[in-house]
Amino acid sequence: MKLTFCGAARQVTGSMYLLELEDDYTVLIDCGTDMKRDWFDENETFKLFPFDVSDIDLVLLTHAHIDHSGNIPNLYKEGYEGQVLCTSATEQLTNILLIDSANLNQSKIKRAEGESNKKRKSMERINKRPDIFLQRQVDEAIKNFITIPFKQRFRFKDNGWVTFYPAGHLLGAAHIVLEVIENGVKKSIGFSGDLGRKNYPLHLDPCPIPQVDYLLCETTYGSRNHINKENQVDALAEVIQKACIDIPGRLIIPSFSVGRTQALLYTLNKLYTERGFKPVKVFSDSPLAYSSTKIYQKFKSLLNPEAKEFLEENHNLFDFENLQYIESSKASKMISNYHEPCIIISSSGMVQGGRVEQHVAENISNPYCTILMIGFAAEGTLGSKLLEGNLNTLTIKGKEMPVLAKIQKIDVFSGHGDQDDLIEFVKHQNSKALKNIFLIHGDENAMNVFKEKLHEHDFENVEIPFRGQSYQL
Repeated sequence: MKLTFCGAARQVTGSMYLLELEDDYTVLIDCGTDMKRDWFDENETFKLFPFDVSDIDLVLLTHAHIDHSGNIPNLYKEGYEGQVLCTSATEQLTNILLIDSANLNQSKIKRAEGESNKKRKSMERINKRPDIFLQRQVDEAIKNFITIPFKQRFRFKDNGWVTFYPAGHLLGAAHIVLEVIENGVKKSIGFSGDLGRKNYPLHLDPCPIPQVDYLLCETTYGSRNHINKENQVDALAEVIQKACIDIPGRLIIPSFSVGRTQALLYTLNKLYTERGFKPVKVFSDSPLAYSSTKIYQKFKSLLNPEAKEFLEENHNLFDFENLQYIESSKASKMISNYHEPCIIISSSGMVQGGRVEQHVAENISNPYCTILMIGFAAEGTLGSKLLEGNLNTLTIKGKEMPVLAKIQKIDVFSGHGDQDDLIEFVKHQNSKALKNIFLIHGDENAMNVFKEKLHEHDFENVEIPFRGQSYQL
């Protein structure tokens, strides 16, 4: 078999791995959006996929996040007619994420309609981009999703099996193990997907996978461990106390709509229910977050034991006093007129587009505002600049503004396992039986640091592939 690394190679986003078996059966594992787009030139026509889509026989999806699922509609747009295998929760979360992306694409097209030179040029740029998909491609994709329960070995072809194991990163997120018999020899390959962390709000703990011959391991936090060790309730309580109670201020939390926002709302619910904390007005400003919260409520069986116990005792995971879901853009803009202490949770977590960018723009010069960064932000995004700190000014939508708001960061809500978690995940493998480890989904420095760390634990055959690089397994 041949494995080609088509994305998330020496960078975090764009997960996409092509596995070609000796009988010409071809499996694509993940099909994500490349958030960096360092390969995109608006002045040139380019191919979105570095392979012939008609050659793909099956797609396997680790989880719903767009950097893993976001290009699946484009597979169907280019002629793919096969199935996508994933867990049930992943199917439903992927559906709403892809619909959200399609709506954004439709809005781009609508804004570019018109006869002016500027609009014609905008439409020309859009027409050159093969990554633009619409609702019909999402519908075509989702109707071909086939859901597989966790830990159920599924036969997808003669002498080929796939098993999904809980990864803990997101509702329904999975590690994937493929087993194939070629020329009478059994080969196995494990894909970590995104590794979660233990004791995370709502999610199951990540599950180890059985021994494999080859392992692809993500390295988002390959070079470091999480700084904050306290639990999420204590960490959030301290921030809210200083930002909204000790002074009559507002707290803005950029947060991914799927996964991170649910963890925040659940933690706030615990804070008010179990600690008797003074309720502060909370705006959850994301229609996508509202939709995904309903899916979390639906899949109670996939929650961790602590969340199940809380639900049984309190009858609701997310609703609490003073919580208001914001759906319309008009209502979102009206939040700026609310002058009492409040918490605004809005997407995206990287502060790149979305409603949160406007909230940050309106409050970056407000000394009574705190902006709390709670997770990873890709290089070049506004979120990454906020995480760097020591800012005197910040340019948002072309306007330079003085930074008077307090910028804080905590990593207790990060959905990724850190270096210790990644090492523990790999150490479930026998280093003598594991033929190769391939490091993926991390920046190059994180991969190099993690490679050396693995060597310290007697894992010698560690590769850091380049985009487009292939290996015979």
